[in-house]
Amino acid sequence: MHNKKLAVLIDADNAQPSVAQELFAEIAKYGTASVKRAYGDWTTPNLGPWKDWLHKLAIQPMQQFSYVSRKNATDSALIIDAMDLLHAGGLDGFCIVSSDSDFTRLATRLRESGMEVFGFGQHKTPEAFVSACDKFVFLEILRGADKKSEPQPVTLSAETILRPAVQDSTREDGWAALANVGHLAAKSHPSFDPRNYGYQKLGQLVRDLPFLEVKQVTGTDGAATHLYVRIRDAISR
Repeated sequence: MHNKKLAVLIDADNAQPSVAQELFAEIAKYGTASVKRAYGDWTTPNLGPWKDWLHKLAIQPMQQFSYVSRKNATDSALIIDAMDLLHAGGLDGFCIVSSDSDFTRLATRLRESGMEVFGFGQHKTPEAFVSACDKFVFLEILRGADKKSEPQPVTLSAETILRPAVQDSTREDGWAALANVGHLAAKSHPSFDPRNYGYQKLGQLVRDLPFLEVKQVTGTDGAATHLYVRIRDAISR
């Protein structure tokens, strides 16, 4: 997974630089940021806070003058570059950093071409853009990475997302491998992330969900452990 070559395209007019370092640490979980570009009118003072991070993180600033509307001009430049990069080849996926629904069609088009698309934006991001990505990470959860954090506002409860994933992953013995559950949950809901509920790991989250029973199985080598879950109200059936 981690050897995937990714293009990171940042809508600097729309994204905040305060989580830039955490953003790239998150991106590193999914692949290597082979291309790093930030789009905006760099002659304007509102992009000033981004400039230090351009050097620290080796992000290439892409100048787009505000001929009519800064927002529209920046969006168009990012989209055109994304398509150029797609056709040039050599990439496995794209990271689009914005909370703007204007990138919904871009994300869909990239996925149609076999690219994996990771979206990064604030909780205000329209659902259409979130759903158009393979995975979407809310930027608000990137702080406090090593401890239980405050839950973030989410549309769906953890049970609403995880119950059907558990049901679809359940084996004949009534248990479902947590890894499979997490995969199905993320596939159905691109923004699903235990950090949205105040937990760093899915295993921590499911242990606190009253509708689930959790068991831990140690591998035959005595080293690897695997978590399994089952729905409590289905146990007696």
